[in-house]
Amino acid sequence: MGNYIVSARKYRPDTFESVVAQKALTTTLKNAIQTGKLAHAYLFCGPRGVGKTTCARIFAKTINCEHPTANGEPCNTCESCQSFNQQRSFSIYELDAASNNSVDDIRGLNEQVRIPPQVGRYKVYIIDEVHMLSQAAFNAFLKTLEEPPAHAIFILATTEKHKIIPTILSRCQIYDFSRIESNDIIAHLKGIADNEGIKSDYDALRIIAQKSDGCMRDALSLFDQMASFTQGNLTYDRVIESLNILDYEYYFRFTEHILASQTSQLLLLFNEVLNKGFEGSIFVSGLASHFRDLLVACDPATHALLECGDELRNRYIGQAAKCTPKFLFRAIKLCNDCEMNYRTSRNKRLLVELTLIQLSQINEDGDESSGHRPMQLKPIFNKINNQENIEPAPAVAVQAAPIQENKPAATAAPQPEPPKQPAAEARTVLSGRPEMLKERRPEGRTPFAGMFGRTHHIATQGNSSQQAEKDNQVAAAENREAAAMPESKKSLTQELLSQKWFEYALQLPVNERALADRMKIIPPELTGENTFVIKVDNQLVAEIFAKESKAITKYIEKECGCNAITMKIEENEHKVQLRIYDRTEQFKLLTEKNPALEKLRKHLNLDFS
Repeated sequence: MGNYIVSARKYRPDTFESVVAQKALTTTLKNAIQTGKLAHAYLFCGPRGVGKTTCARIFAKTINCEHPTANGEPCNTCESCQSFNQQRSFSIYELDAASNNSVDDIRGLNEQVRIPPQVGRYKVYIIDEVHMLSQAAFNAFLKTLEEPPAHAIFILATTEKHKIIPTILSRCQIYDFSRIESNDIIAHLKGIADNEGIKSDYDALRIIAQKSDGCMRDALSLFDQMASFTQGNLTYDRVIESLNILDYEYYFRFTEHILASQTSQLLLLFNEVLNKGFEGSIFVSGLASHFRDLLVACDPATHALLECGDELRNRYIGQAAKCTPKFLFRAIKLCNDCEMNYRTSRNKRLLVELTLIQLSQINEDGDESSGHRPMQLKPIFNKINNQENIEPAPAVAVQAAPIQENKPAATAAPQPEPPKQPAAEARTVLSGRPEMLKERRPEGRTPFAGMFGRTHHIATQGNSSQQAEKDNQVAAAENREAAAMPESKKSLTQELLSQKWFEYALQLPVNERALADRMKIIPPELTGENTFVIKVDNQLVAEIFAKESKAITKYIEKECGCNAITMKIEENEHKVQLRIYDRTEQFKLLTEKNPALEKLRKHLNLDFS
């Protein structure tokens, strides 16, 4: 068995032309070499594995090459190039600043800089991970970096430019290396696979490129790992099996169920994803990326942004035709909110399931993103306990209570006393706030507390049809009178204000629970016609209500039929009473916390003067 060399070392570029996806930087360096305009210090910065150290080595070899080519590349045949390739050159030094970051290491480097090169024209010092130098080492390096000998050139490489002090940055030419795009990584991996005789699918290489996150070194390491796992046959299925990546086929299935509003199938499919060992956050992030790709596929002008093969691109375009941009915007926002709340959620699975339920009802509910009205959830399951249709509970007849007019007792028609009914037969549903309920008990009617303090009356079995007809006539007359009343003449009452205030708090969505809780404990106070005030404790709460005041007043105006309702916000005054304690009172307070002080006073026979 021969000596195996990993692809990251075996296929490391040795010329500027072979560097992947850094065309602008390599062209600049070659032009500087050809024109002889070389700086004394360079700083190569960028993400890991994008070619910083590689370009530094090629640059150092090229400037010492005795016979460079016409396009600025090293010849690889002269003594200087041969000594560099065989790692025996005394003109090029590499220093790892992560392990040589002390002042003594930099002082030793400063002493070596004075010695001229034995072969070639320049002595090149490549300092990798330069941000790891200590503050004292940076200071010791400043003078040499600013005014080095004519034969010395420094190339600094780092992944964290922000950690380097400004005095170092100002002495260097800075080259920012960009992250390598997936298409460039795929093309490079395809060339290596063909050279090594490895069969590879485009989708398999795309997964490796996406997993490497723009780092060529990581991509080559994953490529070697997959080549060993698949025995030289890289297929999409084998790669996602080895890397434990959620297949895009799942996201297409999820989207189909969402478009069809099949909530049950969504929850079952999500349970299958969890059983495969995938974390909920990874699933939500992948689903958001899938919706992003569908959004890109909606417009032919943005099809180039899809990083996938032709077959998969056609699938994205086909499914995107079933979606509207409005739906995709809403879906991406829901997934993004779920991903942000995932870490702090105690029930992570429930959070993802709720997001899936909301996604499945976007098309039915329309755009609910504006305003504060919560999403109305449609019936989720069609079958419960193997019952196709469930009969609804019989509705209880609810009628508005008639207004008691001040009439003489002689003109009032006598009402028959209703027969007493068992408690089990008189079913009523009580809801709302008890303190807002009224005690109105007309004869022959059972009181019923409606939602938010509205008092209704339920007709019992003993009421006659004549009484019901009379009640309907009175209610119709009230409705006609209210409809005929001009909007400008309708006034706001304290009771109605409190009722609508509490209603608004209850209909707020879950993500505004803090505001709803504050509204429940801060009652409004009617101070004038269509004007009310709330009193808060601090400026922060006042700003929260100020932002919400417009929505609150619009809601009350709509529900109460009033115009130009004004909401004022006042801060409670906090008065701090200061009191000066004399020595006796101070000692009394201290003895309450530590009774041993009183024993000490008696033992020493002390007293207050």
